[in-house]
Amino acid sequence: MGINTMGEASGSARGLLVGVVAVVIALGAGAGGGEASEVVVYSARSHYGQEPAIEAFTRKTGIQVKIFGGNSSELFERLRAEGDKTPADVLITVDAGNLWNAARAGLLSRVDSPEVLAAIPASLRDPEHRWFALTMRARTIMYNTKKVRPEELSTYEALGDPRWKGRLCLRTSGYVYSQSFLATLIKRHGEPRVEAMVRGWVANTPTLINGDTKILEAVAAGQCDVGLANTYYLGRILAKDPTFPVAPFWANQQTTGTHVNISGAGVTAHAKNRSNAVKLIEFLASPEAQQMFADANFEYPANPQAAVNPIIARWGKFTQDDTNVAAAGEFQAAATRLADRAGYR
Repeated sequence: MGINTMGEASGSARGLLVGVVAVVIALGAGAGGGEASEVVVYSARSHYGQEPAIEAFTRKTGIQVKIFGGNSSELFERLRAEGDKTPADVLITVDAGNLWNAARAGLLSRVDSPEVLAAIPASLRDPEHRWFALTMRARTIMYNTKKVRPEELSTYEALGDPRWKGRLCLRTSGYVYSQSFLATLIKRHGEPRVEAMVRGWVANTPTLINGDTKILEAVAAGQCDVGLANTYYLGRILAKDPTFPVAPFWANQQTTGTHVNISGAGVTAHAKNRSNAVKLIEFLASPEAQQMFADANFEYPANPQAAVNPIIARWGKFTQDDTNVAAAGEFQAAATRLADRAGYR
């Protein structure tokens, strides 16, 4: 196996991706011998432990995978600038809102693969089959196990109770996970109810922190007693420090379920290797690859047939909000306006 650094793409797209690295995962010839075919991936998950699953795909199919890494906005702009000249066959990125925006811009194409449709639940994929979840993360209440009892917690809305005044940490509203969280709740409940919830949070003078890991550290240090964060950040910390005094509480279990978001993938609109691109997504949706993704980054598999990492399995099962995650993009602008009105910065 070789993972080789490649040069930047030429032309106008070069300026759009400062520091983007391209790698080729090549494991030699496939089962048929000779030079293997290829698939080109633009991935915003290049630091999320995707390599084991990609390498397994190449071993199984003989198809070489070229990966160009960058953040979501860089890759989005690159695809738009390249148009039908793009070398990309697959886009992999984080957050359903980013995937929704890529599909809306015409950058992704419909895939009606029976394997993928059977593997990924309907709530975790585009209703028009242009993108599909690969992994899932819950955004739920995190609490200091030395200062808060689980029975004190219940719902996202209850964090607006005066008992949490000065004890709540939140991520800033401009961050995409915050926007997607509010957008999904707007789809479920409507703006008036969600705005009332946010105003309750704001009334409790939350500490606003730009980073989920920093929120968890603040909860552990007693800077705040509860906060909202994605589960995989806590999994990463506990893998290094099992004594870390923070645990998740599954919010809204008696009502709508806990909010989830995804990372996911789609075949690009101008894929030159479309057949290989579909094969890659089919493999990444399989239980084998799903477990590799989940184990590498402490996320939940999107395919319910795959096992979860033992660290997060200890937290127990939870009921997730089954609102289609496409709402993260559909109501993103409404979520931003709502946060502004409610004074959530």
